[in-house]
Amino acid sequence: MRAPHRHPRGARALLAGLLSAALALVGMVLTGTGTATAANVDVIQNGDFSAGNHIAPWTCGPTVTAVNNPATGWDLQGAPAGSDYANCSQQVTVLPNSTYTLSAAVQGTYVFLGATGTGGTDPSTWSSNTGWNTLSSTFTTGAATTSVQVWFHGWYGQSAYLVDKVTMVGPGTGSPSPSASGSSSVSPKPSDSASPSPSTSTSSSPSPSSSTTTQPPKQKHTLTGYWQNFYNGATPQRISDVPAAYDIIAVAFADATGTQGAISFTLDPALSSKLNGYTDAQFKADIAAKHAAGKKVIISVGGQNGTISVASSAAASNFANSAYSLIQTYGFDGIDIDLENGVNATYMAQALHTLAAKVGTGFVLTMAPQTIDMQSTGTEYFKLALATKDILTIVNMQYYNSGAMLGCDGGVYSQGTENFLTGLACIQLQGGLDPSQVGLGVPASTSAAGGGYTSPATVNAALDCLAAGTNCGSFKPSKTWPGIGGAMTWSTNWDALAGGGIAGTVGSHLHAMP
Repeated sequence: MRAPHRHPRGARALLAGLLSAALALVGMVLTGTGTATAANVDVIQNGDFSAGNHIAPWTCGPTVTAVNNPATGWDLQGAPAGSDYANCSQQVTVLPNSTYTLSAAVQGTYVFLGATGTGGTDPSTWSSNTGWNTLSSTFTTGAATTSVQVWFHGWYGQSAYLVDKVTMVGPGTGSPSPSASGSSSVSPKPSDSASPSPSTSTSSSPSPSSSTTTQPPKQKHTLTGYWQNFYNGATPQRISDVPAAYDIIAVAFADATGTQGAISFTLDPALSSKLNGYTDAQFKADIAAKHAAGKKVIISVGGQNGTISVASSAAASNFANSAYSLIQTYGFDGIDIDLENGVNATYMAQALHTLAAKVGTGFVLTMAPQTIDMQSTGTEYFKLALATKDILTIVNMQYYNSGAMLGCDGGVYSQGTENFLTGLACIQLQGGLDPSQVGLGVPASTSAAGGGYTSPATVNAALDCLAAGTNCGSFKPSKTWPGIGGAMTWSTNWDALAGGGIAGTVGSHLHAMP
């Protein structure tokens, strides 16, 4: 990698009643056109949580409870903790080819609301506001869609949030929910004293959280991209600018501190200037939005000039504690190890296992060793990968800046070729890593590395060869690995400058692979 340079309830109920009447009028207009259509109703059940402690049919995580506020009545409160996002969901019956408006009154930092399984563009919206405000989005169901999953959740490391008046108004299915009549059927508008914050809508699924919520399908093959927290001629980007093709975004890089093993992170002022201002708050919000879209954002440690050293138990503890602090502060999903000046497998494995235990479910661990670091299971990096195999997501070895190297068959292959990718990948595949833990790391353009640029078409051919034994070069492995992990690029910024070939070509190919 290249290194950087250094709300009262009364008011809400009144407004809800007015909005309910308005919606009913709209329904009358729509059904008075001579076309037989279902009347608009609220299809959510127990959306105002009036059942009190009985929150069914909502399915919620362990930190979600019903609370009875004397001034406001029943709300649902979520208290995110650790890797638990305090999520709730409800499966709702809908009609195909129908438009629904989903809304909820929410209060708290980073509250997300959305629906999955719509058969079209799944809605997702969020806000961060200490006063009551309304989240709302509209979507249309697909031709075969008869149910969708409505969900909401918070964000770990943030304070408790409140949700009330969850509604989804649209064509009824013949069995409207008990709350479909009266003022309780419509999401409240915040009181005049509240200041709703802008909400950001995305087109994808909720963030992964506990197992009580149905998650978006996990990509079998993933695309990882490094995002540069510095400017070096590549296209400057906000996290929100990174294309949706990237499943994992590695923020490059964390910084060393004066304490051995400890790391820190600061959003680069020069990059912020290039972006006409990019604040910590915006950076965190962008990460949260990526998470809501089902993506992972991690912090990368190292780079060409990285000086982090973890060579003792004390350093391992410092590394785990400081990394966890960054994860809590920014909302990172995990960490990437890109130490190009050596690793100590024993103590780094200790640090990573400690960190994984702190983060819990959903922890992401990636690595980006150089080619020389993965030539043998006896090297420290390979030993580290094997020692952390139980928590390892993927190793995206850097198939560049190395010249010719030995393949698993003993042949010598030149960088930038398909044989180089397949011949070196099979060393890891035969050396003990799960196929899902092996990825192909390539530069996004000739400017992104000193050597070893490989065209997107060649990367795709290598993936096909490893997964299915097709499109191979002169070297063809003796077996196939259909579960091959994916690919990585340095960097999303260089890819953007080069026209997005990695995101568009390799990303599309990976996501279409069986």
